[in-house]
Amino acid sequence: MGNVLVYAETKDGHLPKTTLIAIQAGKEAAGKLGGDVLVAVLGAGVEGAAQEAAGYGAAKVLAADDPALAHYLADAYAAALEQLVSRNEVSLLLATSTAQGKDMLPRVAARLNVGMASDIVGINDDGTFQRPMYAGNAIATVALDGAVQVVSVRGTAFDAAQPGDQSPVEAADVSLEAADQQMRFVVFNEIKSDRPTLADASIVISGGRGLKSGENFKEYLEPLVDAMGAAMGASRAAVDAGFVPNDLQVGQTGKVVAPELYFAVGISGAIQHLAGMKDSKVIVSINKDPEAPIFNVSDYGLVADLFQAVPELTEEIKKLKAE
Repeated sequence: MGNVLVYAETKDGHLPKTTLIAIQAGKEAAGKLGGDVLVAVLGAGVEGAAQEAAGYGAAKVLAADDPALAHYLADAYAAALEQLVSRNEVSLLLATSTAQGKDMLPRVAARLNVGMASDIVGINDDGTFQRPMYAGNAIATVALDGAVQVVSVRGTAFDAAQPGDQSPVEAADVSLEAADQQMRFVVFNEIKSDRPTLADASIVISGGRGLKSGENFKEYLEPLVDAMGAAMGASRAAVDAGFVPNDLQVGQTGKVVAPELYFAVGISGAIQHLAGMKDSKVIVSINKDPEAPIFNVSDYGLVADLFQAVPELTEEIKKLKAE
């Protein structure tokens, strides 16, 4: 078995939790399949991020520092990763199933002319992988042919890597052809928020169609979110109705989360939503329908009118925090 190469996504020059999850998955893969764990950091001016990545016990960090990689562009990054795979005896390439991972890894697999398994939740000793199907109701065992295997890992299926032995950092030169640089970076419109992101939050509070309007999200749900220091999420029904933007969507076609505490407010519990949050450590639901499917996966359920229960809960939390 060759080496395991982990793509280290960066944010503002640092490693987000999703990258630490990928590193941990890479270490588990190497422990079962053999080989060394290599971490690839791509960008322009990546010395700080590369040194940060070197603190998590990989065999080596490959720092590809090139002005053409200053902004994430799928074709350029895919070409760079292809070169790093070919030069470092890599038999497994992995990254977390983020927007970047979903965008880039299939391109790398196509360039390498190999198959890919997406959103895996387990790595077997025989080199096969486990991935969910049918909104998580079945787990498939997947085998990939080819000299190189390419996989993305579900961010809730592995723990974040913990600091370990310091790794050497090696400069990795990449040569990008004109065909790899056809994409152009125009602008990145980032939504600024003082709240934690869905991927990193230990508490997530999501609202559903039961809130009835975007104004009610602001009036009822946001005060609870802020009182608990939580991230705000939403069901697809609430997003489709235009109550909140789609970057808040939790579910099979949105973000998959597994916080310490998940609140589902006015969410019935469609299977597509459950696929995105059912691995949360503790699930609390508020719904006026006692037969709502969300109660089947909840640790605590309150059958009540959310427009009365949520303000009362918010006030009680504020009192507790004031003590």
